[in-house]
Amino acid sequence: MAELATTAAKSRLLSTRLRWHPLWLTAPGLLFLALFLAWPTLKLMLLSFQNDDGSFSLAVWQQMFGAGIYVKVMLNTFIIALQTTLACLIVGYPAAYWLSQRREATRRRLMWLILLPFWTSALLKNFAWLVLLSRRGILSELLMSLGSEQPLNLLYTRGVVVFAMTHSMLPLAIITMLPTMSGIDRGLLRAGHTLGASRAQSFWRIFFPLSMPGVVAACLLIFIGSLGFFITPALLGSPQDSVIGQLLITQVQQLLNWRLAGAVAMLLLLVTLVVCFCYDRLFGMSAISGGESHSRSRLIRQLGYAMTAAAAKCCDIVARLLPVRMGWLLPLFSILTIAVLVSPVLAFLPMAFSSSSFLQFPPPGFSLRWMEAYLGSPVWMGATLRSFGIALVTGMLAVTVSGIAAFGLARYRGKSASLVVMTFLLPMIIPNIVTAVALFYLFATLGLVGSNLGIILGHTVMAIPVVFVLILTTFKSYDWRLDQAAGTLGASRWRTLKSITLPLIKSSLVAAFIFGFLNSFEELTVALFVGGGVKQTLPKQMWDDVLLSVTPTLAAASVIILAIVTLLFIVAERSRRRAELLQGESL
Repeated sequence: MAELATTAAKSRLLSTRLRWHPLWLTAPGLLFLALFLAWPTLKLMLLSFQNDDGSFSLAVWQQMFGAGIYVKVMLNTFIIALQTTLACLIVGYPAAYWLSQRREATRRRLMWLILLPFWTSALLKNFAWLVLLSRRGILSELLMSLGSEQPLNLLYTRGVVVFAMTHSMLPLAIITMLPTMSGIDRGLLRAGHTLGASRAQSFWRIFFPLSMPGVVAACLLIFIGSLGFFITPALLGSPQDSVIGQLLITQVQQLLNWRLAGAVAMLLLLVTLVVCFCYDRLFGMSAISGGESHSRSRLIRQLGYAMTAAAAKCCDIVARLLPVRMGWLLPLFSILTIAVLVSPVLAFLPMAFSSSSFLQFPPPGFSLRWMEAYLGSPVWMGATLRSFGIALVTGMLAVTVSGIAAFGLARYRGKSASLVVMTFLLPMIIPNIVTAVALFYLFATLGLVGSNLGIILGHTVMAIPVVFVLILTTFKSYDWRLDQAAGTLGASRWRTLKSITLPLIKSSLVAAFIFGFLNSFEELTVALFVGGGVKQTLPKQMWDDVLLSVTPTLAAASVIILAIVTLLFIVAERSRRRAELLQGESL
């Protein structure tokens, strides 16, 4: 009888544990990503192994590798991605290092200038460069005034494509490296000085190795993100610099060649996964979150130590040869970098109020006619209102799905938690162009192409990683003893969540919602495919205006977007700061 009672008690305990297991809370998010990310991507890729009758065939792969144009486009994509990654590292590392030495208040203000162009649409930034670097742009006009005989035209070259892509990805590089650099104990550098090391020796032998987790994480994110670029090469590049994203658009929207599109998407995804695998084997995936990152290869570690030692010696030699100290060079370089980051964003402000009939910088005169044209256009206002509505729903849906999952993961300490976290980060790892094409293929069978619901679902997939990371970071620093204390006083789980947990993380949820809203409001790739040309969001309308009839109305719309992004970004930063203060007070 006692054994039966014991068995029954164990069964009830096991049932209770299963019922309240924290990982159950991640099920809605995992199911959402399985339905709208994993399944359509897999379904699209399987098309590349089928004939028209559904039988197995490798004809598409033979066609792709047999045609020189496809191989050339693939090589162009990988080379441009590598060049962009290298440029972001060369420019971003000094800027991040300089920022890490500033006071917290100064660093926050400067980071606002860096993050503002990061949250500004890539379409706006690239079109600004299209105006500024043209034959009638400000740079060309400046050189002509200095005596140049011919106007300068930098457009439609590989160099300007890499430059513009670097401009778009540089803020990501800085914000990825900065937390690691800011967390390095400056006492280690002072200890190196007391032991006789020069400033160069201390930097290269102490600071630089400790900053490597942020560096390698930034390189991975930039390279993967660069593989899916298509806006920049389409606007600023030549036909010789076409990339995989442009190839996918042509195969899907013009030729309706789904099998070849599936093969291209699969190849792009395989390259991404191989890069992630090599990264994990060399440094460990924990480096993405700022954890310890040490190469598992002894040869690579020794090579790294030798390179840093050589760099330190070279810097010492240069410092002895220079007649004056060059301490002013790093601040000047960093300030110029920030100025270049914000320049295309600010360039649209005067162009929106130009009296010219075409986009020109600087404008010849002041006029409100293009702002009036924007506000009085049913097409532009309809696209703006639709983007607002879609972004609001997307932000709420992303916060709901990600918030529930983050709450469950924060309460779970098992080994499978890292796998679940990586699953929620998959939309960030899989190139956006692949996700958009896969969703287009799925929604075409469900009748959701050209619908607001289809765009909302696609935007939610894209917004989940950013929202999830923000909320999970908040829960990781949350003091769970407050919930335990409420439980001991008789509060139910729901009462504890409503009266204690949610009020303390409310500011973080607001910040996460705003970032989800911004991600949707400026997203173009999904709207370009899933919208089907029927439901025009504001970025899609701007894209059509760029391709068909460029007018200063585009600049007027850009000013509205810039104002919205700036306002919401300020609110998000204040909410995030308020959340940090509340977390500090609770601790």
